[in-house]
Amino acid sequence: MKHAIFAVAATVLATSVAADTWDMPTPYGDSTFHTQNIAQFADDLRTATDGKLDITLHSAGSLFPHAEIKSAIRSRQVPIGEFFLSRLSNEDLAFGLDSQPFVATSYDDAQSLWAAQRPVVTELLAKEGLMPLFSVPWPAQGLYTNGEIATVDDLNGLRFRAYNAALEEFATLAGAAPVQVEASNIPQAFATGQVAAMITSPSTGVNSTAWDFVTHYSPINAWVPKNIVVVNKRVFDRLDADTQSAVLAAAETAEARGWAMSAAEADSKTAALAANGIIVYQPSAELVAGLQGIGQTMLENWKSKASDSALAILNAYDN
Repeated sequence: MKHAIFAVAATVLATSVAADTWDMPTPYGDSTFHTQNIAQFADDLRTATDGKLDITLHSAGSLFPHAEIKSAIRSRQVPIGEFFLSRLSNEDLAFGLDSQPFVATSYDDAQSLWAAQRPVVTELLAKEGLMPLFSVPWPAQGLYTNGEIATVDDLNGLRFRAYNAALEEFATLAGAAPVQVEASNIPQAFATGQVAAMITSPSTGVNSTAWDFVTHYSPINAWVPKNIVVVNKRVFDRLDADTQSAVLAAAETAEARGWAMSAAEADSKTAALAANGIIVYQPSAELVAGLQGIGQTMLENWKSKASDSALAILNAYDN
């Protein structure tokens, strides 16, 4: 009997050692393509490792609020997680170049920018014991308002939803009043009058049923910001070589799949906005010129405060 008990205990111990379960917080809901892509990443990894590495996804900020995810990974409360890259701009402006207006406004531009940005981001995160696995962009950001916006002057005085420092600056330069609002709180913010306008992706517009609180959308393609998936380097280093290779391969696949999903999403969600009654209109030449002027002012401000690493990204991207 003792031998049988020991045999069962040994089997359970071997299984617990062999299997590794990672909790993974993400800030966005299950209907968001970023979350769906990460769920597929977890499935791919589970299959590739025969269940040896099993990721449990905690979406919509259910495990940690968005603002706390990076710190939770760094402190090894969780081994892996996703967050919006430019949220880290207050640490180094290198993290936020993709959220600077009119620096990169297409997927081709965004790919080139990420190629310049990735080595610098990798080096900066390594100082905190973190390692990027993959990054996926949102569709280019558009303008949501009640009524058509013909010029930048039409934004003056509007309470404007912001989600990072760059958008706060943008709203201020446009004469609007920035208000920090997470994606999950957008409907309530509009319903209560906390905000009256926003710049965000067509994905977020559809996910928040923007037709319930705004009438117009203009694809101004202001910038193409990214989410990033990061792992704690010490946790990653404890994996055996085969599992490490599986993680990196699944991450590479997830990045390529995510970029394709984002491009498809841009078209389908813009169509969904129109189908639900939002008037989709192309921005006027006057509006574009005014917005680009704000973008140029912001870029000059950015350059004056940017680290050498951040400036190196811009130089590599421009060349």
